[in-house]
Amino acid sequence: MKLSLILAALFTTGALAIPATSSERLAARLERRRASRQSQPNNRIVSNLEVAASNVSHVEFSSNWAGAVWDTMPAGTFKSVTGTFTVPTPSGSSGAASAWVGIDGDTCGTAILQTGIDFTISNGAVSFDAWYEYFPDFAHDFTGISVRAGDVITLTVTASSTKSGTAVINNKSTGQTVSKALTSTSSLCQQNAEWIVEDFEEGGSLVPFANFGKVTFSGASATTTSGTTVGPGGSTIIDIQQSGQVLTSVTTSTSGVTISYV
Repeated sequence: MKLSLILAALFTTGALAIPATSSERLAARLERRRASRQSQPNNRIVSNLEVAASNVSHVEFSSNWAGAVWDTMPAGTFKSVTGTFTVPTPSGSSGAASAWVGIDGDTCGTAILQTGIDFTISNGAVSFDAWYEYFPDFAHDFTGISVRAGDVITLTVTASSTKSGTAVINNKSTGQTVSKALTSTSSLCQQNAEWIVEDFEEGGSLVPFANFGKVTFSGASATTTSGTTVGPGGSTIIDIQQSGQVLTSVTTSTSGVTISYV
């Protein structure tokens, strides 16, 4: 971590030469990402475009989240969230996006328990990172798991209490599973459950949002503290809007969420 922070500082100040090859540029970018990559609470936007989307119920807009969120439940509702998706291949020159499941971060912004996969393209070179995060802490990469385009990934987070939980990623294509027990001084409200593609932050700013194609969460469900299970059907749909342009299109079903780049 110390090395990553030093490298990040050196690249920021220009003390190191700009890497000459695409692989070197990708490696440098990943060092900076690992030092300062962070998801953020949902940044909702009040938009006149909601009128145009009136044919879809519960549609709202955000600068950083696209997907489905339960945002009408009281505190203490959700215990775990899970979903399975196929890792996409981002296209274009450079950019990134992240698919994840989580608890809180929308109507409750004090903490987010989440885990997911980043997909990054840097000058045409594609990479993937499996991570966990207990916001307001930064994201941390899992070790012991590899991810490639086309892999089928199941993500699960479980809140053990308002200040502890676990993050689990299972790569069904390789048989690899990693998990992390997490604690925080910041309390979850356990009132939001979400299935998201995010334009995350790096170094305090949103990364260029990559064309990720499509992410479909299947087997999407949230378990409540009373033991019942709910799917994303009927939850609030959120699309990403940046610079007045809507960049995603989201649909839900009783057990699925599809997020498309448009």
